[in-house]
Amino acid sequence: MKAVDTNVLLRQIVRDDPEQFEKTSAFFSQRTPDDPAYVSLIVLAELVWALRYHYRYRNTQVQQLLAALVETRELVFEDEQYLPKLLRQAEDSEADIADYLIAHVAERAGCESTVTFDRRAAKSVPGMELLA
Repeated sequence: MKAVDTNVLLRQIVRDDPEQFEKTSAFFSQRTPDDPAYVSLIVLAELVWALRYHYRYRNTQVQQLLAALVETRELVFEDEQYLPKLLRQAEDSEADIADYLIAHVAERAGCESTVTFDRRAAKSVPGMELLA
């Protein structure tokens, strides 16, 4: 199994560089359920951020894309069992999906909460609190 960096997954999704898209397509076409590509939560958080703020995807578009990626048998995700819950929580939320990922990683590490200046995240994401 090989892991993918954010830029590889991003090129495959947005197709904004024809040469790199060709390379990512060749790589992903070789992936199988027996030899999938691994996607870490860090890569997912970076992907969400890039899609939202660089490519101007709406939160609902990102959620739909992540749901489709999770269903792809040629990809394996870190904490894959958590991702459907994340998508449900983020569905009607004002907070970004990346905020849910950040809070999840902190909780998994044993943190009682994640402090933030992001008022929307503090209001919407379980485990996040406003640093006042």
